[in-house]
Amino acid sequence: MAETPRPAGRAVLAQNQYGKAENRVVRITRDGATHHIKDLNVSVTLGGDMDDVHYSGSNAHVLPTDTAKNTVYAFAKRYGIESAEQFGIHLARHFVTSQEAIRTARIRIEEYAWERIGAPGRGHSFVRRGQEVRLTQVSHDGTSWQVVSGLKDLVVLNSTDSEFWGYAKDEYTTLPEAYDRVLATEVSARWRYGWTGEGAAPDWDTSYTETRRHLLEAFAGTYSYSLQQTLYEMGARVVGERAEVDEIRLSLPNKHHFLADLSPFGLTNDNEVYLAADRPYGLIEATVLREGRAAAIPVDLTSL
Repeated sequence: MAETPRPAGRAVLAQNQYGKAENRVVRITRDGATHHIKDLNVSVTLGGDMDDVHYSGSNAHVLPTDTAKNTVYAFAKRYGIESAEQFGIHLARHFVTSQEAIRTARIRIEEYAWERIGAPGRGHSFVRRGQEVRLTQVSHDGTSWQVVSGLKDLVVLNSTDSEFWGYAKDEYTTLPEAYDRVLATEVSARWRYGWTGEGAAPDWDTSYTETRRHLLEAFAGTYSYSLQQTLYEMGARVVGERAEVDEIRLSLPNKHHFLADLSPFGLTNDNEVYLAADRPYGLIEATVLREGRAAAIPVDLTSL
């Protein structure tokens, strides 16, 4: 006898959001013959009372994503771009307070750096700086704020002061122990500020510059027996030196450098010539917290 099919349960809407992704905005400030550039990639995500549009298609509570795009450009003119963080705060506050149905706003921003070409009288000529991309994510629910800033694509290398030995081995282990190796990685970092809307906000630009400096100095200054150790020292340096930062999450792919085998050519390779391999790579990730604080940075902001 055939089994009677069980009726399907009623479907209900769960987490949802919408917005306008990757709005590229360039703001040029003209200070006489000297110009200044802010180059951002801004993504807006909104959430709130959106049941009707999903269940019935009613758009009564939907602010068009095209409007979100227009707001980005209008705010670049109205407020300027003092910093990525402050620009995100202006946008998040606007969306949550101007539309009753919108309860939460999350603004993600990538900032691309330009530096002035130092030719005489060329205060309007720039070259794109080919280093890291500055990041921020501003979240607002009408009462509290969360600001998570960071960077990606920051490539660093120590040509010595790194070892890797004493690790667990099994029948598949072929990696030789290393007592003097190249340590290289491409830093992806996110740090969360303790500021939640009360009191004075941090100086965002100074905080970014100093946090980046501490990351680099800790990388350079750590005699490393493992990339995990280096990661912790980098995170601990930031938490210890920057009082406004409560949490930092780091993702460090190990950009392997293998000694090239020159023996077929009768040559000795005394830690001089390396094969730089981009894939596969070890991926080391961890969060470092200020003691007494809870982790709040989403793991998937840095993970593959």
